[in-house]
Amino acid sequence: MEVFVTEENKDLQSAELEQELLEENTSEVEAVENGFSIEENDTASEEKKVESEKSSRKSKKPIAEVFEWLDVLVAAMVAVVLIFSFFFRIATIKGNSMLDTLHEGEKVVISNLNYTPKLGDIVVISRNQDNTVEGSTESELPIIKRVIAVGGQTVDIRDGYVYVNDYKLKEVYLSGQGITHAKPGEVEFPLYVPQGYVFVLGDNRMDSLDSRSLNIGQNGLISTDYILGHVMFRIYPFETSGGLNQ
Repeated sequence: MEVFVTEENKDLQSAELEQELLEENTSEVEAVENGFSIEENDTASEEKKVESEKSSRKSKKPIAEVFEWLDVLVAAMVAVVLIFSFFFRIATIKGNSMLDTLHEGEKVVISNLNYTPKLGDIVVISRNQDNTVEGSTESELPIIKRVIAVGGQTVDIRDGYVYVNDYKLKEVYLSGQGITHAKPGEVEFPLYVPQGYVFVLGDNRMDSLDSRSLNIGQNGLISTDYILGHVMFRIYPFETSGGLNQ
């Protein structure tokens, strides 16, 4: 039996074939699209995770910075305390013996680190059995004076002026007219200063208990062992802080 294929059948078959191919292509496209959709979702999820971690790090960063600054501040404070405990001290001026260079209530920084006394230095001296004034309520307080002569030099006071090794000192720092007189019945001049000692005077020569008095040190001389330190600079009051006229 012969089967005849008409043109309509051919067209129908072609249509059916095209429909099948279209359906297959559609399925492949959907599969591909679904695959891309999954990948896109995975990428979005990763991005959200990264953003979340960044946000978390950002929120923690300021707190970490605060603690870091606190650590630095505490370390700096400890360093300052140690430095001022072992290398520097702060002294408060009491009395008028160093006018007009230093006034009562002012604060100065002193240091005894690798210090060797020299002419013109302002020094703080501790009170001891050799330089304590009997009957004075302030006899235990350290005194602050200016070094006029050191070991190996000879001091003389005459005609209102101070001489060291016969050289007349130009004391521009002196209070008032700058007149210096020896105290009757006290230290006799000229006076030789032995090694290990210094001769000191206050800048306010009219009102200063210093090496002109037998009540200070040994015959007016101060052992360098009792020097707590020399004045480096003034820190208070703030408007006059800085170095001193020495």
